[in-house]
Order: sequence, then C-alpha cells, then structure tokens
Amino acid sequence: MADTAHPEKPETETAGKLVLTRATPQQWSAVTEWAADEGWNPGLRDVAAFFEQDPGGFFLGHVDGEPATAVSVVNYSDSYAFLGCYLVRPDLRGRGWGMATWNHGLAHAGGRVVGLDGVPAQQDNYRRSGFELAHHTARFTGTVGPWQAPDGTVRSMRPGDIARLHAYDAACLPADRPAFLTTWLSTPGHRTFVRIVDGRLTGYGTVRPARDSFRGGPLFADGAADARRLLSALADAVGGAELAVDVPLSNEPAVRLAESVGLAPSFETARMYTGTVRPHRVSRVFGVTTLELG
Repeated sequence: MADTAHPEKPETETAGKLVLTRATPQQWSAVTEWAADEGWNPGLRDVAAFFEQDPGGFFLGHVDGEPATAVSVVNYSDSYAFLGCYLVRPDLRGRGWGMATWNHGLAHAGGRVVGLDGVPAQQDNYRRSGFELAHHTARFTGTVGPWQAPDGTVRSMRPGDIARLHAYDAACLPADRPAFLTTWLSTPGHRTFVRIVDGRLTGYGTVRPARDSFRGGPLFADGAADARRLLSALADAVGGAELAVDVPLSNEPAVRLAESVGLAPSFETARMYTGTVRPHRVSRVFGVTTLELG
C-alpha cells in the first residue's frame, strides 16, 4: 500500500546545515531542472503521475533555504519500492549531503525490496547499500524508420481498454501500479496506443513530450512483431520527430528491434534490486516506462 503522508512543512533552516523535508509537486520542479541539466531528458508532465503513486516519497534537502539535494523512494506496494531522482547540486557535492539524503529516502521504504536504475559507474556504491544487478538498460534514440504500414490492429487507447491495460501492465512489473498508470495514461500530451489481435490485447505503448525529444514508455508487447507495430504508431504520433526509448539489454529481441528501426544507443543504466521481486514478464518489456520510477 502506498504511503499517503502529506508533504511536511519546511523545518527551521540552520546556516550551512542540510535540512531534509518531503517535497511538494511544485517544489519538485527544481529537481526536474537538475535532471534536465544532467541530460536525463525528463518528460514535461511526469510529475503528476509520480506523486499520484506515493505523494510522501519525494525528499528535498535544503541548505540556507535553497534546494541542495533530492531523492525519491516511491512505495508501490507493501513489498516493493523504487528509488530515483537521486541528485546533488553540482556546487554542493563532496560534503556528505547526498548520502544523508539517500539514507533519509531509503527509510521511507521500510522493509520493502527497493529497485533503481542507476549509472553503471555507481554500481559498486549501490552494491554497498545492498543492491544487486538485475540487468542493464540503454537509451536508444533517433528517428524511427522504416515505419510499419498500419494493418488495423493498432489504434489509440479507448476508455474501455483501461481494465485490460492495468492487467497487462501488472504482469510486466514487480508490483501493480493502478494509481500511477491511470494518471500516466490520462496526462495531457501523453498518447497511448494498443494492439488488438483477434480480440486480445497483445501490447501497448505510450509516447510523451520531453525536454530534448519525445520519450516512448512503456512499450510492453507479447513479441517483437507487436512491439514493432506499436513503435511505428508512436513514431507516427510525433510526426517522425526524434524518439528515445529505454531498452533492457537483457531483452535481445527488443535490442534488435530498436537497432532495426534506426535507433542508436547512448547512455546505459543498471537495474538493481535489494532483494527478490515477484515474477514478471521481463520478455514483454521492449521499453521501460521511466527510469525515475521504473
């Protein structure tokens, strides 16, 4: 069950000291700017869905009244949480404030297994905090081509699809996320497509505007043929503009698909967990929803 604690009021600031508080969606806009500066290309309207899942899972560190550090630890269920947005302002690094923020955020997860997507260079640090590697993910970016000609099996999501999408989504992840997904699918600017074959849902994908390109995610599908049709629909929806998809490298058909349509890998992240997560259909994950919340 998601923690529904309300954001805390800022405490009294002490000169030169780190003060940690829960963040509001409005305060989190500063973190989005930091993420953009790091080249993470955050979605323009992701925050609403992030906070819908667990409004008490976002933490800011302030120094002299100014935002200095950040981390999110979002509780998805009684057994699973996800850590993201771990950032320290560049001019304030090396003072131990990042680790203090990290520990403060992890406490929010309690005894849950925690997942994260982090840069490989930090794997040893994450391992010292109890995280173990599950797989690597690469961001593939470019313009999609050649597009797959429409065959009538892919269309825009309709209200009547919601129940099937929730069930399909849950099978692809370590936890159900109905609050997040409902908001993600309905956020202005987010466009979702489904593939229906013989009356059965065989995958779905969402595309959204981001800082430097459009972002595709999730891209979940039964197989590469389904994913290709959906990826073509996402590309068509953005008029052939640049598209970025975070692809698990452990899913070889997903990697081959991204390469075959002209997307090129850039930076990598490492999916890591502090323990065993529930079984889920990793083979269906052709594109991760968001590196910040899994």
